[in-house]
Amino acid sequence: MAAIVLAIGLAVLPGAALRADQGDARLEVLFSQLKQAPDTQAARAVEAVIWNIWGEVEDRASGILLGQGISAMGRGDLRAALGKFDQIVAIAPGFAEGWNKRATVHYLLGNFEDSLADIDKTLTLEPRHFGALSGRGLVYMQLEEESLALDSFEAALEVYPLALGAGRNAEILRSRLGRQDI
Repeated sequence: MAAIVLAIGLAVLPGAALRADQGDARLEVLFSQLKQAPDTQAARAVEAVIWNIWGEVEDRASGILLGQGISAMGRGDLRAALGKFDQIVAIAPGFAEGWNKRATVHYLLGNFEDSLADIDKTLTLEPRHFGALSGRGLVYMQLEEESLALDSFEAALEVYPLALGAGRNAEILRSRLGRQDI
């Protein structure tokens, strides 16, 4: 299964125009595989290819900024990361992962309303963005909006049924709220 996923992730579909990020022609097949993955190992292999595609940018400047922002996040310099992601969304407003990364930094800084706004933009550009859907659930948990959080985690699970974090959080919230499994 992993070999098939990698082959699809690396190959350009015949006759399809290849675009970076959420417009990439390979994503349709990958999301279908993600939904049908027989186990978490297979799902994670598909997930990794999707994240790689989402991180592809069409211009060098955005690629550099993305790398710098991710590096700043990795070393805990959230203000620097936010500055890089601010620049990305300004120069590439159609790049969903720029909005998603900025939403993540806003979440880590406790800027929950800003995070939700960036998550909304991410999901407008890529409605299947399971990271943004799950992230929205985490924001709603911080805001003590458990019903909205559960809805978000369940939306993530519809796209990525074997998403471990979303699954665990949804299970906890279903128990608290007395709701049944989807």
